[in-house]
Amino acid sequence: MITSIPKLWAIVPAAGIGARFSDGHPKQFHQLRGKTMAEHTLLKLLSVRQIQRLICPCDLSSKYWSKVSASKDLRVEMVSGGKSRAQSVINGLRALQNYAKADDWVLVHDIARPCITVSDINRLISELKNNIVGGLLVKRVDETLKMVGLENRVLKTPDREQYRVAQTPQMFRYKILLDALVLASSKNMSPTDEASAVEAMGKEVLMIEGRKDNIKITHQSDLMIAETILQNQEEDLCA
Repeated sequence: MITSIPKLWAIVPAAGIGARFSDGHPKQFHQLRGKTMAEHTLLKLLSVRQIQRLICPCDLSSKYWSKVSASKDLRVEMVSGGKSRAQSVINGLRALQNYAKADDWVLVHDIARPCITVSDINRLISELKNNIVGGLLVKRVDETLKMVGLENRVLKTPDREQYRVAQTPQMFRYKILLDALVLASSKNMSPTDEASAVEAMGKEVLMIEGRKDNIKITHQSDLMIAETILQNQEEDLCA
């Protein structure tokens, strides 16, 4: 039973180096329109006033964080990241254990999604405020999907209307998310997002349709796309 108004906390796992980005430079520190990717992402979240504290599990020894001014905000706490995304989020949740209550909300967002809009974050918060578990932003699948077998042979063509692409932020009750990730870790599972860990506990997760331009920067070619998206978003704000 929820006995008080739940608070909202944020975790931005940022310990990865972006192996698929493949230039030896952690991708979150690449420049996009005069700011690092990390700066863009943190500033978007810090624009959400309901967020009480933002935990950033990362490589604390990295020299690059000194150039990310948003990381010095009074609401931001940098903590040591884990070997996996899930472990980094667990570290973030444990950093909140002296602040967060069981039914508080925890919003988890990829550091490599700098194109998230504050309006989408606020809509996710609003849509989930009365939910007992949580949910995530998703986008529709626009292209035809193929299930592939051995030797790249097509096994079947699933109905794309039954599928959605998971995005972040993903937002769940504090205790539910911590229990789900700890359980997954105990079973040597490696959930690639928070929702899949919560689903594995048998909980119902709500999907909220998000914007298609909330891309995750995975490859170097994504930088140019993100530049264009951010420019368009800035122009829309000024219009």
